[in-house]
Amino acid sequence: MVYGIPENYRFILASRSPRRQQLLREAGFEFTVKVIDYDETIPGLDDGKQIAEYLSRSKAGCFRNQKLESNEIVITADTIVWCEGKVLDKPASYEDAVRILRIISGRTHEVITGVSVLTAGTLLTFSETTRVTFEKLSEEEIDFYIRTCKPFDKAGAYGIQEWIGITANSYIEGSYFNVMGLPVQRLIGELRKLISGH
Repeated sequence: MVYGIPENYRFILASRSPRRQQLLREAGFEFTVKVIDYDETIPGLDDGKQIAEYLSRSKAGCFRNQKLESNEIVITADTIVWCEGKVLDKPASYEDAVRILRIISGRTHEVITGVSVLTAGTLLTFSETTRVTFEKLSEEEIDFYIRTCKPFDKAGAYGIQEWIGITANSYIEGSYFNVMGLPVQRLIGELRKLISGH
């Protein structure tokens, strides 16, 4: 049970991410996981916030043709890493992960999660941004992290909760859980407002 949200609501999480599932579960949500494949192509957008919100809204749009009950709520999310005006996506290979980690090494980047909440009559989209600073990483540290943790399913080629985040992250401005993939506190607040009609 999530405090402040009636128990009769049924939640559907449209995400394969084990981290999002863990965060929702630990926050008290009971939910089912249902994933629909969709086109992740980003149209000509050059703003990180717009991109993250577009992606989460596109995921939610895949459920519009499915009849939702009045007490069903679909949650979709997409997290991007935004650095130097570019998206640092999930790495396609070891070499790609090295390239991405070299970019964020010694720099501050933004982790932006777009979240969409879909009901039978409403589509709400918002985003949360967290600024993350990493110390300068040596080539040996980058190699060790990639070979040990294999961050190939993570935007920006890293998990903040893993070795690299524990040892090299020097500063966070904003939600830590947003960097993990879901701004849970913000989501709960938005759900409470949506359900109460405020």
